[in-house]
Amino acid sequence: MAQTRPLPYDTDAAAAHLRRSHKAMKKLIDRLGPITLRRDAGATPYGALARSIVFQQLAGAAASTIYGRACQLGDGGKFPEPAALLALPAERLRAAGLSAGKQAALKDLAQKTLDGVVPTMRALSRMDDETIIDRLTQVRGIGRWTVEMMLIFRLGRPDVWPVGDFAVRKGYAQTFGLPESPTQRELDALGEPFSPYRSAAAWYFWRSLDTQT
Repeated sequence: MAQTRPLPYDTDAAAAHLRRSHKAMKKLIDRLGPITLRRDAGATPYGALARSIVFQQLAGAAASTIYGRACQLGDGGKFPEPAALLALPAERLRAAGLSAGKQAALKDLAQKTLDGVVPTMRALSRMDDETIIDRLTQVRGIGRWTVEMMLIFRLGRPDVWPVGDFAVRKGYAQTFGLPESPTQRELDALGEPFSPYRSAAAWYFWRSLDTQT
């Protein structure tokens, strides 16, 4: 079971702020209840990004199988550390199910971790959100959305607003009774009333879709 820990911000204050932002949010929060999100306490930045690369553009079961095979290439059944990954021949990575594109992305991640471009978790904790996004999106295959998910679910940052997330846009549209999902630019402006707790707002919109009957 994955290790988790509480979020580093007051979730009751976040929910109260969102309830005050609009009557539609009050109705949504009354239905869904308090924020139960906890942050992942396990993976390093390298490990979290490596898993994200493996899982990109794959169905969950297939991605889990390939990730499991890749972990068998490391010590103790864990995903190979950066230096070990760089030393693995392409044939072994291909046999685990990793495409040439994913191999290139993983090796770029490993090299940038060794070079210090990908910081340690301690270093990340001292950086602001945009600095982290700028640093980690230098890695091949890592886009803004992937880093935003790390900010929300690994670092527990309170004010991340993933406007590129389809489910957040859809959840917003349904909550506010819009005929169609807002564009990314529109959602960027629409999220202002939720600040400084836009991560919590995104979580509620995700949950709103998960709990539909």
